Amino acid sequence: MNTPNNHWFTGLLLACSLLLMKPASATLPADPLDSPAWPVMKKQFLGEGEVVFDPRVIVMAPEDAEDSLNVPVRFNLEQIPNIKQVTVIADLNPLPLTLRFYPYSVKPNLSFSIKLQQATPIRVAAQTQDGVWHVGGRWVNAAGGGCTEPSIGTSSGDWSDTLGNVSTKVWPRTNGVNRIKLQIMHPMDTGLASGIPRFHLQELFLKDQQGQTLARVETYEPISENPLLSFEVEGKQGFHIQGTDNNGNQIIAEVK
Repeated sequence: MNTPNNHWFTGLLLACSLLLMKPASATLPADPLDSPAWPVMKKQFLGEGEVVFDPRVIVMAPEDAEDSLNVPVRFNLEQIPNIKQVTVIADLNPLPLTLRFYPYSVKPNLSFSIKLQQATPIRVAAQTQDGVWHVGGRWVNAAGGGCTEPSIGTSSGDWSDTLGNVSTKVWPRTNGVNRIKLQIMHPMDTGLASGIPRFHLQELFLKDQQGQTLARVETYEPISENPLLSFEVEGKQGFHIQGTDNNGNQIIAEVK
């Protein structure tokens, strides 16, 4: 005959067994940015891969955001070999996932701007070919409102005249690395402003003259209006941009 004590003891044994069965990777290292949202961010956007907080992940952003709609961010990952993909997360944004970057044949460095709703850690997580996520980041203070404000283009009503236009520039360097800067006209609406649906660039490809994909970027709602991106490409001349937004509009441009 089972008694309440027997049930309690059986439950305790089961709980202990489950704890012993947990893989080592389930234990997260202490978060140097001390974010309450980090465990959820890791599980949702980085999956089950091992995480290490790595000082080689260099993240540059202002300590205080002057404009919550345009917060400049840059990362440099050149000290980390064999990078498979890069994920950028703003922990406390209502839409945390910012972009994913696949640096196939470009330097693992990227510059862009994002919208922030409040003070938050901005994290850059680089996954290497062995599946390990190398994570770095910094806190940015923001006055708020970046994600819930309508875009300037949408509120002015003339955004459709320039939608998808691309401006580009290339700076050749003496070390053989070309810095490519491009701006794509797009409202990048988050869907959080009253009466304005979600409308954002979804995917961009940087290709060489032969059509080989050098890099791919998945862009999400928190990227700033009229996204400005900067790549670094070694030893190539002549580039093309292709992409789409979440409504199926095509982005096609030649980088001159």
